[in-house]
Amino acid sequence: MDSNDLLKKVRKIEIKTRALSSQIFAGEYHSAFKGRGMAFSEVREYQIGDDVRNMDWNVTARTGTPYIKVFEEERELTVMLLIDASGSGWFGTSSKTKKDLTAEIAAVLSFSASINNDKVGALFFSTRVEKFIPPKKGRSHLLRIIREVLEFRPEEKGTDIGEALRFLTNALKKKCTAFLLSDMLDIDPQTFRPRYEDALKVAVNRHDLSVINIYDERDRTLPDVGLLPVRDNETGRIVYVDTSRRSVREDYGEWSRKAYAETLLTLRKYKVDTVSIRTDQDYVKSLVALFQTRA
Repeated sequence: MDSNDLLKKVRKIEIKTRALSSQIFAGEYHSAFKGRGMAFSEVREYQIGDDVRNMDWNVTARTGTPYIKVFEEERELTVMLLIDASGSGWFGTSSKTKKDLTAEIAAVLSFSASINNDKVGALFFSTRVEKFIPPKKGRSHLLRIIREVLEFRPEEKGTDIGEALRFLTNALKKKCTAFLLSDMLDIDPQTFRPRYEDALKVAVNRHDLSVINIYDERDRTLPDVGLLPVRDNETGRIVYVDTSRRSVREDYGEWSRKAYAETLLTLRKYKVDTVSIRTDQDYVKSLVALFQTRA
């Protein structure tokens, strides 16, 4: 993709997702992702029904009139996007690849955060963290993140979600709101168990993590199209699969179902909010549903 095409694509995503963020997502986001706590705002005279635990005894003693402290939510958050940049992101059998859909969803989250005056950062990972963009505010910063999602090419092709989670835990000492955008294809091929469980357990105790599972229909089912050359974008290996055989299609579907089921079990075990979005689906309802489950 040359620079002009990239700029056009970034601009197109900005126009679409900024409108969605301001019209649909900003309010849902605000309700779903709370600030760090309550901060002192001012004092005012006591009114019947006020919580006496908030009484400001110093002001009350000086004035001879009962006053209470008023608190407001500390709204500003730090939002981190954990972007799966592995080779499988280039895959897509609809009008969008997983990378294209990731860029749009990352943009929606970024602009929703920006409308609420939150800082946004991103890290891109394969089998290691390939790039870290520290949290900041501003339109140019958000556009940089979108541009990186679209064009970033990692040095490694594989996936290690655990490495990304460990980096997040070590790099950000204060609690942040984190979104993991990935196809979640990081499992033990024999047991189907996620390989990142230990890192997940630590990360959710430090940060507020949500998972957005971005997948393509062909990640989970095979069509009957005869002998099909299949290339693994993470290893570069090409194998020929006879999709005309029902047993092949059923084995593939069963493997996918088991992997997805184990992933969901692990995320639920650690109370991680998650939503799955397919490349040929409208993501608006799915994101709204994710936000509403948290509100």
